[in-house]
Amino acid sequence: MLSTGLVLLVSKPKTGTAILLRPPPTPVPILVNIDGGVQVPGVYSLPVHSQVKDAVEAAGGLSTHANPGSINLVALLEDGSYIYIPIQNSVGDSTTGESDQIYGQSESGETISSININQASLDALISLPGIGPVTVEKIIAYREEQAFTRVEEIQKVPGIGPATYEQIKAYLTVGE
Repeated sequence: MLSTGLVLLVSKPKTGTAILLRPPPTPVPILVNIDGGVQVPGVYSLPVHSQVKDAVEAAGGLSTHANPGSINLVALLEDGSYIYIPIQNSVGDSTTGESDQIYGQSESGETISSININQASLDALISLPGIGPVTVEKIIAYREEQAFTRVEEIQKVPGIGPATYEQIKAYLTVGE
């Protein structure tokens, strides 16, 4: 009898704490701010793994003045993303009567527009390739301190290094 009790004691399964399995959490939608060349700029709630094109669709699509050529429409969005769809640049600034763009031809004969960095509007500057809203604010702050006398001086603006300068130099002028 003693041996039977010993066998039952040893063969009895150990008791432990039960594990509670829960379903995976439902992903919280992300919030994105879209501005510029869309029908209804604003803040939109989108599902996780949304792309820029989804934000454009949520904002009613591109406006007739949109210039989305420098925007990656398939880029994945994160919560808190800011998207700016460039607008086609106007010939003149209606508030000053002066043009912040000069039109000319490249050596290959194609028409290019140059932006006067001493007078350009926020929208004109943000349309430059590789330039975002934060850098535009830095350009405007820099030119308020002192006017640009040469296009190369834009490299003194924090955030604009040689690589960015090479991308944008063909589009810039200082009103020469």
